[in-house]
Amino acid sequence: MTLEQRIAHVNQTVSAACERAGRSPEEIHIVAVTKYVSTEKTANVFDSGIRHIGENRWQNAKPKWEALGSRGVWHFIGQLQSNKVKDVIGKFAYIHSLDRLSLAKELERQAAAADITVKAFVQVNISGEDSKSGMPPEDVYDFVRELREYPHLDIVGLMTMAPLDSDAEGARPVFRGLRELRDELNAREATAKPIEHLSMGMSGDFEVAIEEGATWLRLGSILVGKEED
Repeated sequence: MTLEQRIAHVNQTVSAACERAGRSPEEIHIVAVTKYVSTEKTANVFDSGIRHIGENRWQNAKPKWEALGSRGVWHFIGQLQSNKVKDVIGKFAYIHSLDRLSLAKELERQAAAADITVKAFVQVNISGEDSKSGMPPEDVYDFVRELREYPHLDIVGLMTMAPLDSDAEGARPVFRGLRELRDELNAREATAKPIEHLSMGMSGDFEVAIEEGATWLRLGSILVGKEED
C-alpha cells in the first residue's frame, strides 16, 4: 500500500470505530510514529498533510527534527530520562511519558528557563506489568495535585500502553481503566482544569482504544509503513 492508501484506510477505520462508539471522528487526533523510518520518509508523511509526528528517542529524532522541525508538531512518546530533557525541550510540544516527580521538576526548570509551556501526558501503568513504564493508578491523584505548583507544565491528558502480548480485545480493560481514572480525577478536581485527553491505542488495537475513549492515537506501521515500503 502507498502512504496515501494507508492514510485513507486508517481514516475509514477511525470513522467506523467512532460510529460504533457514538463519537465524532473530529475527537480523534493521530500522531504518526516515524521512529522506524528515515528523514525522507518522514518528509513524505508531512507532504501527505499529516501534522503530528511522534518519536521516542532523541538520538534517532535529531536528524529528522533538524531537517523538518518547522513542518509540524512533534510528540515525544518514549521514556524520557531527566538528563535528556535539555535535548527535547522547546522542540517537542507534547511529552507523552511524564511518570515521576524528578522528571516533572526538570521539565519545569527547563521550560521556565525557555519561557515556554510543555503539554504533558501522565503515563499510567494500568496493566500493572513490571516491564511497563508509568505510574501506578493509585499514585496519580497525589502526583497531579503536586503538579499544580509547576506553572510551565500543562497536564493535558493521561497515557497508557496495552500489554504487548494482548490482542485488541485484551487491551480493552486497560483502555477502559485509563478513561475511568481520568473521569475520577476530574470528578475529584485533581487538576486546575479538567484533564481532557487520553493517549492510547497503537496500530494493532486503536479501534478498541477509540471505542473506550481515546483522543490521541499513536500509529506507526499501519499508517507510516516501514522503511522498505
